[in-house]
Amino acid sequence: MKQNIVIIPARGGSKEIPGKNIKPLGGKPLLAYSIEAAKFSQKIDRVIVSTDSKEIAVVSQKYGAEIIMRPQALATDSSPSEDALIHAVESLESNEKVQVDLIVFLQATSPLRPPELIDQCIDKLIENDGDSLLTVCSEHLFYWRESNGLGESIHNYRNRPMRQLASKSDIIYKENSSLYIMKRDILIKQKNRLGRKIILFPMEVEDSFEIDSKFDFWLIEKVMEWKAQKHLGQMNSQ
Repeated sequence: MKQNIVIIPARGGSKEIPGKNIKPLGGKPLLAYSIEAAKFSQKIDRVIVSTDSKEIAVVSQKYGAEIIMRPQALATDSSPSEDALIHAVESLESNEKVQVDLIVFLQATSPLRPPELIDQCIDKLIENDGDSLLTVCSEHLFYWRESNGLGESIHNYRNRPMRQLASKSDIIYKENSSLYIMKRDILIKQKNRLGRKIILFPMEVEDSFEIDSKFDFWLIEKVMEWKAQKHLGQMNSQ
C-alpha cells in the first residue's frame, strides 16, 4: 500500500541563529510545532525529520518523529531542500521497500499552521487532480518592483480596485513557505517540489509568519499570545 509521508528537513547548521530548529519558542522547541502538526493529520502515515544533527534527532524522536540521518554533503548552506526530500524518499524506498504516494514538505521555521491544514491541503490537491500544491497568503493588491531604477507595477495601477470589491484575479499571492505537497514522481523525476498542475491553498496572514531572524522569534511569540487571547475571547462569547 502506498503511503503519504511528511518530511521536515532540519539541519544543525544555522549561522544567524545557532541551534535555530530546536531553539525554544513558546515553551517548546521550534521544530516541535511542525512535528505536532504532522502527527495531528488523519491522512499522513509517517512523520520523518531529515537531519544531520544528533541533537535534533533526539528532540525529534521525543516529539514522535522518525529520523533519517542526512549526509553532510546534503546539509550545507547551499543545499536545496529538494536534496533532503529526495534522499529521504529514496532511503525509505530502498531500505524498507515502501511505496511513497504523496510527500508533504513542512518547513520547521513555520510554527503557526492551523492543526487541520495538512488534511485540508491534501483534500484540495486530490479534489483538483493536482500534481503539487503550495500554501500562500495575500498581503496586498498592489505590488511593485524596481526595473532599471524605475518603479514597475505588477498590477493595473490605472484601474485600481477597492479592496472590498476586488476579484480573485486582482489578488497577488505570496508563497509563504509553510507547506508543500507533491506526488512522488514529480519530486524524483523533476527534482523540484512543484511541477505541472500546481494548486494554491491560501492561508491567513496571521498563520503565515516564518522564522529567519532573532526578531522573528520575538514577533511570533507575540502573534501566538494574540491568537491565544483571540481564541479565548471566542470561547467566552459562545
